[in-house]
Amino acid sequence: MVVALRNLAMFRETALSNMAGSKTVLEGRVSIKSFILGFCVILIPIISSLTSHVSWVSDYLTGAGGKVTIAVYLVVINSFLLVVYKGPIYKVAVRACFLGFTFGCGLLISLSQTTWTHFGWYMCSLSFFHYSEYLVTAMINPQSLSLDSFLLNHSLEYNVAALSSWLEFTVEVLLVPELKQWRWLSLMGLLMVVCGECLRKSAMLTAGSNFNHIVQNEKAQSHVLVTTGVYSCFRHPSYVGWFYWSIGTQVVLCNPVCVLGYTLASWRFFRERIEEEEMSLILFFGPEYLEYKQKVPTGLPFIQGMCLEP
Repeated sequence: MVVALRNLAMFRETALSNMAGSKTVLEGRVSIKSFILGFCVILIPIISSLTSHVSWVSDYLTGAGGKVTIAVYLVVINSFLLVVYKGPIYKVAVRACFLGFTFGCGLLISLSQTTWTHFGWYMCSLSFFHYSEYLVTAMINPQSLSLDSFLLNHSLEYNVAALSSWLEFTVEVLLVPELKQWRWLSLMGLLMVVCGECLRKSAMLTAGSNFNHIVQNEKAQSHVLVTTGVYSCFRHPSYVGWFYWSIGTQVVLCNPVCVLGYTLASWRFFRERIEEEEMSLILFFGPEYLEYKQKVPTGLPFIQGMCLEP
């Protein structure tokens, strides 16, 4: 009887795994196609420039015709997705398409020689981060895949922080435009963004199915303690990557107020998050994790993690 129940449980787990794999193939492929469809907005000014002597970037960004074309393209592709996909799949497609569209527009803005150039770099960084979070999750842990994997609705505080950075950039562009022309500083920020993004995605890929956007309070049978790759350098490499990525986005924008605000807010958030997560990890792995904790730092400045000493 025990053997039969065990076999049934194994069969159920295998079935769920196969279903999750199918989900990855379907939703992951839909998101890729939709992202590319949105990104194709960049082709409009290229095609337009073939029949016009006006600079294609300038015309696309400032001309009334270019703005109308953008709006029409956005309506057309959204209508197309609505016809092709239904229900939950459409929700995936429209989000991925929007992020691809934002990435394409950001790339166009980054090619313009204006005070908004660096905002284009920021748009590319932000949209790629959110889309890649979903895509990588679909690859490594399809069972946890959901619309929340885009992290677009991460939290109210996250949304307020984003809006604050846009507001600061706009105000400073209007009042002190020369502040936004420190190209060397924006390039430094872009380097922070790229390195932070690479570190976070490396951590996700290394952790595989052990990675989850939500702190787990119960240990699954598949959970193992990952100590190789980037985890041999930092105990929380995904948080380290996200920490420097978030600060880097504000350095890209040359936003002095938000650089300070993002640094303090991110540090406080990850300090609390790491303490919460390490409580679970100690319960899951006991002495094995404690030994790992003694050897490898968190990777974040002045954050030691869960302290067990009285």
